[in-house]
Amino acid sequence: MQVKKQLLGLQPYQPGKPIEEVKKQFNLTKVVKLASNENPYGCSPKAKQAIMDELDQLAIYPDGYSASLRTRVAKHVNVNEEELIFGNGSDEVVQIICRALLNPEKNTVMATPTFPQYKHNAVIEGAEVREVPLVNGDHNLDEMIGKIDENTTVVWVCTPNNPTGTYVTSDNLLNFLTKVPKHVLVVVDEAYYEYVLAEDYPDTVSLLNEHSNLMILRTFSKAYGLASLRIGFGIANAELIRKIEPAREPFNTSRVAQAAAIASLDDPDFVADCREKNKKGLKQFYEFCENLNLDYYPSEGNFILIDFNRDSDEVFQALLEKGYIVRSGNALGFPTHLRITVGSEIQNNEIIEILKDFVQ
Repeated sequence: MQVKKQLLGLQPYQPGKPIEEVKKQFNLTKVVKLASNENPYGCSPKAKQAIMDELDQLAIYPDGYSASLRTRVAKHVNVNEEELIFGNGSDEVVQIICRALLNPEKNTVMATPTFPQYKHNAVIEGAEVREVPLVNGDHNLDEMIGKIDENTTVVWVCTPNNPTGTYVTSDNLLNFLTKVPKHVLVVVDEAYYEYVLAEDYPDTVSLLNEHSNLMILRTFSKAYGLASLRIGFGIANAELIRKIEPAREPFNTSRVAQAAAIASLDDPDFVADCREKNKKGLKQFYEFCENLNLDYYPSEGNFILIDFNRDSDEVFQALLEKGYIVRSGNALGFPTHLRITVGSEIQNNEIIEILKDFVQ
């Protein structure tokens, strides 16, 4: 059976190793996963209760329009309900955008390295992918502008960027938006928005009225701790949302996910506490790196990219055998780095002690 030729060179997304597999492989009783930027503190107790309350409704299809969640999110981000689209994680919104706007006659522009699903989905649609290398971990926005032509339909800006944790400042994003032609959709992926502390991080939602070609992505997978339920959303002008909605699968977000997301928004203190703990956790890693003269990227996410000056798979394997799952930079475009999710204070201390022994 013949499949699309562009699928032949693609690999499926490779998530971090599952805890159960590592326990079995190395005969371990304790394994800590710091590979997928999950929230080490779980989710809000209110979300857990909302999940329990939905368990008697599992035989009923969810609301495909996500009406109750739509109303709650619109209020939370201060937009109209018609300016939202929901997905099975923000990953699916990326897929919807690509299905709606890309084809073999079009091209798309993005940084590299960045979140791999932009390129993955563009390749599936047969579009030309134009990549611009990061500069010191940051998007080279001027160079990205230079890659745009009349056949460009989507430009991706991941901020904070995965895997570097760097971000695009308010001034730089505004300058970029004024230069991008109106026929090009600028997708600003803010998956780690709730962790950001930088004072010059852009208020992207306030830019929507002036820039009709802007779309913002956010998720409940990270700070809200609902990664296993897979729910995220996009924000854009209502006309664009109407045009791309037909590319969304029916019933693409579950009843349980919708209920948990609503409850999560009703517990801002939980997210604020996670943000503060993440700040302290990043400080632990910064001090470790500075004490051992290791280069790293200051991060606005809940992860850190550290250069160990050796094959990252070697360091990854050493940690794996000790029961710590991280992300090897070889898969991320940084062959001597590791991307480590910020865990709890105890988890951070434990992995730092192992890394100290390894490095020294």
